[in-house]
Amino acid sequence: MTAPVVDTDPQQWEEHGVRLDVEGELALVTLCHPKRRNAQTPAMWRALAAVGRSLPGTVRVVLLRAEGVSFSAGLDRQMFTPEGIPGEHSFVRLASGTDAETDAAIAEYQEAFTWWRRADLVTIAAVQGHAVGAGFQLALGCDLRVVADDVQFAMKETSLGLVPDLAGTKPLIELVGYARALEICATGRWVGAEEAAATGLANLAVPAGELDGAARDLAAALLAAPRNAVIETKALLQGAGGRSYDEQRTAERAAQTRRMRDLAGIGD
Repeated sequence: MTAPVVDTDPQQWEEHGVRLDVEGELALVTLCHPKRRNAQTPAMWRALAAVGRSLPGTVRVVLLRAEGVSFSAGLDRQMFTPEGIPGEHSFVRLASGTDAETDAAIAEYQEAFTWWRRADLVTIAAVQGHAVGAGFQLALGCDLRVVADDVQFAMKETSLGLVPDLAGTKPLIELVGYARALEICATGRWVGAEEAAATGLANLAVPAGELDGAARDLAAALLAAPRNAVIETKALLQGAGGRSYDEQRTAERAAQTRRMRDLAGIGD
């Protein structure tokens, strides 16, 4: 199977449902196919991956948002048809490939969902309405989530005979724990704003009309802290799960030493 060409033109990204705007240290990534409830396609995933690679080095915070009543209704159902989406691999074609070919295709899709955890960025998803399947996993890819009171998360892949494969399973378990994550995925049920906030899936739930303002306020608060201190803190927290208590203390000391030397103007 030959992979489609990756788009590098921002105008093409927008045609595929993704828009990038950069406001100084803040980047705004907008899903912009509201008439289709921001249903996701491989072309959208390639555009999202390209956005991540193209961000200026000055960007510190990325805010992911979506136009319309839904954040993302999930995968474009045309992918499930025998003919699929023109120019893309249908599920039938993916299933008929070799293990290596299918693995490579899914790995390419996952790139759209993984760069949001980069060490040099803090990413926020502002989520309203439905965030289903791939939409749920895209929100999970971000470091933080602000949700509208009408949000409805659902992981529908298992109900369709599939599994969540767009890098969402690990952050989901880290946020809500194994038992609740299994129940959410295996039943495909809806998770609303109140539960999302109570379980840690969302950092903040606000009225729908306040979503953009609340997300921007959070971005501004993140930008108020010194960049290198945020980067060091994020690295400490990201790595904590894989370290023992004593190993984490050692990592804290090393990070603090770097910060103090940086502030004092003392080089390595």
